[in-house]
This record gives sequence, structure tokens and C-alpha cells, in this order.
Amino acid sequence: MALLSPRLHRFRLTKLHYASASIPTKTNQLTLRRKSRCCSSIAIDAPSSLTDAAGIRWGSTTLQGLREEMEDDVVVRSDGLSGFLFAAVFDGHGGYSSVKFLREELYKDCVAALQGGLLLNGGDFEVIKAALAKAFDETDKKLLLLLEADGEEDESGSTATVAFIRNDVLFVSHVGDSCVVLSRPGGAQVLTSSHRPYGNNTTSLQEVKRIREAGGWIVNGRICGDISVSRAFGDIRFKTKKNEMLQKGVEEGRWSEKFVSRVRFNGDLVTASPEIFQTTLGSNVEFMLIATDGLWDYMNRSDAVKFVRNELRQHGDVQLACEALAQAALDKGSQDNISIIMADFGRTDWQNFQMKQENVIFEVAQAFATIGVVSLGIWWASSTFSL
Repeated sequence: MALLSPRLHRFRLTKLHYASASIPTKTNQLTLRRKSRCCSSIAIDAPSSLTDAAGIRWGSTTLQGLREEMEDDVVVRSDGLSGFLFAAVFDGHGGYSSVKFLREELYKDCVAALQGGLLLNGGDFEVIKAALAKAFDETDKKLLLLLEADGEEDESGSTATVAFIRNDVLFVSHVGDSCVVLSRPGGAQVLTSSHRPYGNNTTSLQEVKRIREAGGWIVNGRICGDISVSRAFGDIRFKTKKNEMLQKGVEEGRWSEKFVSRVRFNGDLVTASPEIFQTTLGSNVEFMLIATDGLWDYMNRSDAVKFVRNELRQHGDVQLACEALAQAALDKGSQDNISIIMADFGRTDWQNFQMKQENVIFEVAQAFATIGVVSLGIWWASSTFSL
């Protein structure tokens, strides 16, 4: 995620997470061995990809690029949702405290709002949307109270992209600029849009409109010249402390008293209101990627899917593929923190995937050859009649 202000980039650090839904822990939470090193590559020391009861194989990794601090995190949990799994990627900014809070509290609030998964299994999408919107709102309110009580003026925040997964259906509740992508034989299916106050896409234009209607303004793609993501948890200065933010800007010489006197806020400039989606996971879904913008800003969705397919075709190990994808983003120049969750739904025979692909290429070549023969026949016939 673009940070609130430029930072000095001092080192790279690798931090790996892996987990299994089938291995119980004290809280049944799927995390986590962490390993860190001062180097630019990922340590490949995780075990082979682990499989949950639904046959979904999981991999995850968090990697610190050239940032001063690691502010990303991932969570995968199998408890409390009646057959659904909870997978979340958090991209923090301004510190790690908001992410630390969200790791536990967002999950708890979602479980409570979804009645332990009862609503998910009920399948009423409008009811599910209302429950998830309520959970996100309640979590953000609790986080803001915590930030307000912090005497150190904690101004941290975090995006959150959350998936509720069963073998046949996927619900996504999304705030921020991470992204969920499904791999299907036809290519990458992108399920989310980035909540950013710049760009010409529909989502960005809607975000800019919302911010201006709330009394805010955009400077160089940043809200009030400060933050470049428009939906996030926390970020207290754009919610309950907007007036304090204005006064601080005057003291720092960022704007004048006259300018401040004309500002009228009538809403939050940054919001934790999620966009919520539902997708059926048919037999043609290969795998899912949830990742922070540290990946997507340096690798497009189609290239990422092709990269993972190639990795799985070679060795079939989801964890290794996940780590290799993060490394590929670094190799392409990413300096941001990178966090990725990968889920292979077990529908693809990766061992024979190469053969199938070669058959497709052969069939395409045959088609072009047939077109060529037909075209030659048409040309010959035309030439004969013209004589």
C-alpha cells in the first residue's frame, strides 16, 4: 500500500507463515511459523502444501520489501463458521497496531454477525451482506475507540480483504486495495476493485465523489494530500478526529487558517464500509489468490495466474508456489510489503496439466492449418474463375 508519506528504505526481511486447517492449535487458528532474514529472497523452508477437510490446499506468505516496518499480515481459520473457512489479508499503514487488532477482532465480529456460519449456509445473500457490513462497522468502531485511548496518538490503519470459503461457494468482504483473483481455464477472474481516490475506473470515481461530498479533497491522488487508500479500518484523523487533522495541518504549514475556515465535514473521509461479493465455485475453478497491492502493483492478474499455474505444473506444492510468486514481485521491483494467501481447490490434475496444455496448442495449430488450407482453396478457385 502507498504509505502516508515517503519512507527511507533500509532493508529487506522475509517473514513466512504457513498453516493447516487440520492441525489444531490452542485457538485452532491457522498460522504460523515465522522466519526472518536480511536478504532479498524467500527462504524455502515450509513443508509441503497442507490440505483441509474440504480438500482445499493452502499456502501463505508475508514478505517485507524495502519498508521500514512490516505492516501486513494474513490469517486463515477453520473454526466457528460451520464448514466455511475464514481467510484474510491485512495491509497496514502508519504502524502495525491496527492490523494486530484486526487479526482477532474482525474474525470474532464476523463469526458473531454470521451466527457462527448459520447465515452463510442459509444462502440469503442480502442477509449475509447486512451481517458483514455490521461486523465491519462494529470492528472499526472498537478500533477507533482503542486508537482514541492511545496517548501516543496512534494514527495507524489497515485494509482488509476477507474471504469466507466453502468448496462450492465463496463470499468476499473487501475494504481497501488488496485483491482477490480466481484462476479458471479461461484466465484470471478478478473479484475486487481497489478503493483508491484516483484513476478513471468506476470504483475510483465513486470514491472521489464520496470523499468530496463528505467535505474532503484530493491532492496528487491522496485524501487531503495524505493517504492514498480511501477505505480502511482505523485512520482516526479521517474519521473522528478530522478537525484535529485540519488544525495540525495549519500548524505544519500545509494549509492556511482561511482555507480551514471554509472546510465543512459531513462524513468520514475514509470508511470501513465493505464491498461484498458472492461467487459460485464450479468445477472449472483452479485456485484462488488473495494478495496485497505489493504484488498487484508490480504483476498483473493474468501474469500472476500464469506464474502460479507454471509453478504448480512443475511441483504441485501450493506453499512453494505462494513463496515463489512473492519473490517474483520483488524481482519485478516491488518495494512494498507483500502478503499472499493461495488456495488450490483440488479440481486440477497438475501432474498432467502440461499434457493438456500441449493438446490445446496442438488443436489451435490444427485449426490455423485448416484455415490456411481453406484460404488457399478459395484463392485457387477465385484465380481459376477469373481466368
